[in-house]
Amino acid sequence: MNLKFLGAAGEVTGSNYLLETENSRILVDCGLHQGRDEEAQNRDEFPYNPGSVDAVLLTHAHMDHSGLLPLLAKRGFKGRIWATTATVEFCEVLWRDSAHLMEEEAEWKTRKNARKGLPPVEPLYDLEDVERAISLLQPLSYDEMIRLSPEVQVRFRDAGHILGSAMIEVWLGPLRDVKVVFSGDLGPMRTVMEKTPSVIEDADFVVIESTYGDRLHRSNEETRAEFQSILEQALNEKGKVLIPTFVVDRAQRVLYELDLLQRALPSKNGVPIFFDSPMGVKATDIYRGHPELLSQELQGRFRKGEDPFSPRNLRHVATVDDSRAINQIGHAVVLAGSGMCTGGRIVHHLKHNLWQENCHVVLVGYQARGTLGRRLVEGEKVLRIAGEEVTVQAKVHTVNGFSAHGDRKDLLAWAGHFDSAPVFLVTHGEPTSSEALAQGLRELGYQAVVPHKGEEMDLKRAERLYVPAQEWAPVRADRREEVLSLLGDIASLTVSLREGLEEEENLQELLPLLESSRTLLKTVGRLRKAPEPARR
Repeated sequence: MNLKFLGAAGEVTGSNYLLETENSRILVDCGLHQGRDEEAQNRDEFPYNPGSVDAVLLTHAHMDHSGLLPLLAKRGFKGRIWATTATVEFCEVLWRDSAHLMEEEAEWKTRKNARKGLPPVEPLYDLEDVERAISLLQPLSYDEMIRLSPEVQVRFRDAGHILGSAMIEVWLGPLRDVKVVFSGDLGPMRTVMEKTPSVIEDADFVVIESTYGDRLHRSNEETRAEFQSILEQALNEKGKVLIPTFVVDRAQRVLYELDLLQRALPSKNGVPIFFDSPMGVKATDIYRGHPELLSQELQGRFRKGEDPFSPRNLRHVATVDDSRAINQIGHAVVLAGSGMCTGGRIVHHLKHNLWQENCHVVLVGYQARGTLGRRLVEGEKVLRIAGEEVTVQAKVHTVNGFSAHGDRKDLLAWAGHFDSAPVFLVTHGEPTSSEALAQGLRELGYQAVVPHKGEEMDLKRAERLYVPAQEWAPVRADRREEVLSLLGDIASLTVSLREGLEEEENLQELLPLLESSRTLLKTVGRLRKAPEPARR
């Protein structure tokens, strides 16, 4: 009985685990890589034969957990994909939209390549592949025990992360010899949108996420006050407020918070709110269709006949032309995907508004390394967006308290319910976050390991069978972050110097220094392009 960590190890993306027994191969999640090098990583061959996989257990519909399942089906997987009913509904929406965007991007790149004499670009997968994957989806209910084979039993429990999200209990062996729990993405203990995560008390191994394993969120009350303060300031400046949103959970949470804001500040009710995400509208309808899975707070609103996801003056934006038309409106709130600004309509809005001083960008979710959202958080002042350089003069705010992930305190509280002394396998976090949570678990008296990507464990013997030689990886990642940070500083300094240049300055003194700086940067560019020395 082996467990392989093939994604979301040392990173917050690309969730993928492989459970192997003598007669079964079970995948838990199969997600897209998002952020740096995402195109190359997503096109890589799977480190297993998709046709040899018997079943997939899907924790939830977010694309970093589900987004490669159409590709898995395209490459030969024919088993069932087990997921909760709400997750199945979300996947149908998200995958179709993803395929549509991939086909559009491939067509654009093909036209671009044709002008350079390069070959056409194929999308990662298309709508036919999506429909094939959808046909493999098998819905189930929370707390329902199912038997995948004589040696594999499974039960899904409510993870409180997004609608339909699940933690998964897996019993392996004919006598249920080993129990593994996959936390999936865990919601906070004090929720606004969903119910609190289920309590599990026994396991031999627990694969636990660590997205916020090294930090705490503000309370719901503090977060709500922070959001309302930012919005009040932004709306008073009569500019645009751009809110990049994940279409599942975050968009609905922001719509609800805007409704509460209007109740607190009636004078702002006239400001138009554009929900520029056809997929987000569909996802919101799925939320409306499952009020029984929502928090008591939201269920109370529905019982009163109110729609918590429809603030006043809300306008759904369907077409691309309607989205572009928002450029002509100076004062508005715009919600658009994607949440990390890696694609979608938010990129168009950022390109047209970041240079304006009265624009406010409110980031309400985690921003992975290498994403445009992360670069905004880190304060880069010149960004290349959709082929153009844009100087950032907008005010950028982060509101982490809206996260659908539990923070360090929540994760440790959930873990503390286990009384069977399991081994915790800490994943789905950047290295510092995972290590911090592992240390916190050790202080509670548990064993905790932070697996590397590609690592394999023998669950029967509780031994690490294979640990890839990646001890250098965190250092390399840190070095890259340093380089990106320095380049951001250089770009920001360049903008500041250009803006602050005075006519009467002695420019002759500046020229030699600037020329030296240019020479150094050219040298860096040549070093990057230098071929590797031949190996003997």
